[in-house]
Amino acid sequence: MTQKVIILGVIGADVHAVGNKILAFAFEQAGFKVVNLGVMVNQKEFIDAAIETNADAIAVSSLYGHGEIDCRGLREKCQEAGLNNIKLYAGGNLVVGKADFSEVERTFKDMGFNRVYPPGTPPETTIADMKADLV
Repeated sequence: MTQKVIILGVIGADVHAVGNKILAFAFEQAGFKVVNLGVMVNQKEFIDAAIETNADAIAVSSLYGHGEIDCRGLREKCQEAGLNNIKLYAGGNLVVGKADFSEVERTFKDMGFNRVYPPGTPPETTIADMKADLV
């Protein structure tokens, strides 16, 4: 099996770097090739990196609560760029204020994300999903 490529980054104006580094390390240890774009990444940077590396997935994290706004339209932009089959993952504190996670998950799935994770999700959960999704 060829090594699957994951584009990882913290979207928007978010500068939360610790979780990003933990995820990058965990994904690499699980056998994925991780292209970590770091913090304050815009949609175009995710897409450009995915095209350049022929990535299998984009994993977006957000902790400052504006993930819903920052992620809106990402699936459509991926399709416009020819990334029709790329898997999209989002996790963290994705909305401002308290919201029932099932509503947040539904919103992101309606936006074209394959998997959505609440704050505090262990990396192992995402890794298991990625291994199942990217076979």
